[in-house]
Parts: sequence; C-alpha cells; structure tokens
Amino acid sequence: MLATIVDTQALLKTIAASFIAGVGVTMIFSIAVLGASRFADMNRDGRPAAAVAFGLLGVVALLAAGAAVVLGIIVMTRK
Repeated sequence: MLATIVDTQALLKTIAASFIAGVGVTMIFSIAVLGASRFADMNRDGRPAAAVAFGLLGVVALLAAGAAVVLGIIVMTRK
C-alpha cells in the first residue's frame, strides 16, 4: 500500500540530485574562497604569476557557483 502512495524511485532521484547539487555548489564556492585567499597571500608575497593564477581560479569558481544558482532557479520555475 505504501508503494502506491509514495513514488520511491522519484523520491530517491530527488534526494540524490539535491545531495549532489548541495555538495557540488558548496565545493565550487569553497574553491572560490581558496582562490581569493591564495590570491591575497601570493600578491602580498610578491609572486604575481601565482597570484594571477589563483585570482583566475577564484573568479572562474565564483562564476560557476553563480551559474549553478541561476540554473537551479531556472529548473525550479519550470516545474
């Protein structure tokens, strides 16, 4: 009787997607924070090439996190 009330396949699919999205966006944003902090460290230590690389990493990760948020909003509004 429970199987007819709750679609367990859809429920498990939703749980997996939300877990992957939550962990993924968190990891991407943490990479952005890492890039920003290492950029400041490398810039202060006088290592411009490493500072540019970490700054670029931070910007790309921040853009990716923003894109993930926008994608999530688009998916939610289409349902």
